[in-house]
Amino acid sequence: MVINTQEISALLKQQIDDFQPDFDYTETGVVTYIGDGIARAQGLDNAMSGELLIFENGTIGMAQNLETTDVGIIILGQFSDIREGSVVRRTGKIMEVPVGSALIGRVINPLGQPVDGLGEIHTNKTRPIEYPAPGVMQRKSVNQPLQTGLKAIDALVPIGRGQRELIIGDRQTGKTSVAIDAILNQKGQDMICIYVAIGQKESTVRTQVETLRQYGALDYTIVVTASASQPSPLLFLAPYAGVAMAEEFMYEGKHVLIVYDDLSKQAVAYRELSLLLRRPPGREAYPGDVFYLHSRLLERSAKVSDELGGGSITALPFIETQAGDISAYIATNVISITDGQIFLKDDLFNSGIRPAIDAGSSVSRVGGSAQIKAMKKVAGTLRIDLASYRELEAFTQFGSDLDAATQAKLNRGRRTVEVLKQPLHKPLPVEKQVLILYALTNGFLDSVPIDDISAFEEDLYAYFDLNHDSLLDVIRTTKDLPDAEVLDAAIQEFKNQSVYK
Repeated sequence: MVINTQEISALLKQQIDDFQPDFDYTETGVVTYIGDGIARAQGLDNAMSGELLIFENGTIGMAQNLETTDVGIIILGQFSDIREGSVVRRTGKIMEVPVGSALIGRVINPLGQPVDGLGEIHTNKTRPIEYPAPGVMQRKSVNQPLQTGLKAIDALVPIGRGQRELIIGDRQTGKTSVAIDAILNQKGQDMICIYVAIGQKESTVRTQVETLRQYGALDYTIVVTASASQPSPLLFLAPYAGVAMAEEFMYEGKHVLIVYDDLSKQAVAYRELSLLLRRPPGREAYPGDVFYLHSRLLERSAKVSDELGGGSITALPFIETQAGDISAYIATNVISITDGQIFLKDDLFNSGIRPAIDAGSSVSRVGGSAQIKAMKKVAGTLRIDLASYRELEAFTQFGSDLDAATQAKLNRGRRTVEVLKQPLHKPLPVEKQVLILYALTNGFLDSVPIDDISAFEEDLYAYFDLNHDSLLDVIRTTKDLPDAEVLDAAIQEFKNQSVYK
């Protein structure tokens, strides 16, 4: 029998071409170190930075350090039953979180898992937690206001859609309540809000969630929480998970307000992580890497161009200062990568002024672009007037006989401070803010005793709601002031029939 080599080789070639491997190839490694939410593993030579890894107990981890000998992994979940020698497997997927409107109204952890006991979240959309920020040409200048409902902010340091406005102050100066009021004021404003709680007590987060629920704000809010008892990797990830959820809405052309409460705790968690991981030189805890950590995060807030749908993410990052030191390391960093800061002072807070905004140190680098025309007109010089009043007040404590001009300035300043005070969870619509500030700047309050100003304000709103709603409507619809004579006459009419003559 003659063996035809050509036939055999043709047959072998065909079989090789048709060969379908049916084995599953996944790269696995072995854990060499475990502790404090950190693992190191050998054998994952092709792992990517930020890749999801799975341990044999089902816990997921994320590749953070890629070194020649091993891979540093941050563990996102339970690590008590992971041992040295445990197997860890690559997934080939970059760390991502579930996104989409199914998350609205829910309280979730940084991995997108619900923690509110309301059952699972059904969404098939995900986004990577790290994503390049929009470039220069993909952005638009801020041109729409984001009304917080707080007179002191909307008049002095306005926030626009797409802006990053830092809220900075010592602990217990009312930072969170400013952000919660801003969220409450977005009702009916076509805004989705995301509140990221980093390193807070579970009970505190619960209180905030209940406040939002009570005022009907949970209908448009997502709460992402990584509480103080969680391992540091989750605290480090929480803001990134929040902004990934926000981006999904922004690229759909919607507007989002995201609150990071607070980034000082994220920096501390990241430092802990870095020290445990023993990150390579230049990538360790402080100083440079924390700056990069916050820059990457905050740069993703933007007002995108019309080609991309014109959506926006407005960020309110918080930084907690120690004894009012805004020149401290993290504070300075975050000030340099935001578009303004609202500085809350504890001595103002303790003297009963709420929100305790220091007009001199607070600034909005977007300024009038984030205000409606009417507000620009009435609040033009308010910030400077208030700052100069504070200076004057300190100076005149020692002098007794003051000239009439100084006296008038002091009186106006005291009334300004009084007008800018606002009770908790009572945000004001912008037309009413304009009304009271107009009355203040045009001298209608000069004759009203200081103790009566808040009562005057309440009565003025009620009177206008009943008798002059059309004037308020002009401000609402045209965004401009009504005719000055008509407005002056209406305020004077209210004064004449009131007890505040």
